[in-house]
Amino acid sequence: MMRNKESAEVEATIDMAPLIDIVFILLIFFMVTTTFVKDMKLELERPKANSAVAASSKAIRLFIDRNGDTYMDGEPVRLWLIQSKLRDALSTSSNKIVLVVTDEGVPAGRLVEVVDQARLAGAESVGVATKKEAG
Repeated sequence: MMRNKESAEVEATIDMAPLIDIVFILLIFFMVTTTFVKDMKLELERPKANSAVAASSKAIRLFIDRNGDTYMDGEPVRLWLIQSKLRDALSTSSNKIVLVVTDEGVPAGRLVEVVDQARLAGAESVGVATKKEAG
């Protein structure tokens, strides 16, 4: 005698809760690990150069305005404090690049002093930004 088993129709469902959990974890991970470029809103007339290329967005930026005042992360910093503040910033940074964004009218002596302080702080590469490089 042959038995005819009628299988009960089972509805397959996909549990979405683990998928949503993973998506939120990835979202939080990418938000935490993202670096943001903090660029100051100083009105600087930067010099132009034909050979300029875009600078790295991960570079630590120092700004020198036309009065010769120096800024780092939006805060004014004295010349003698640049080295210690940069040393702290470079110790937490993955790359050791410093970009000096300067106004066109800044004396070369002031620029050299700032670049020298950046090198003494441990920067592997120090650049001076033109209009195209600074973005």
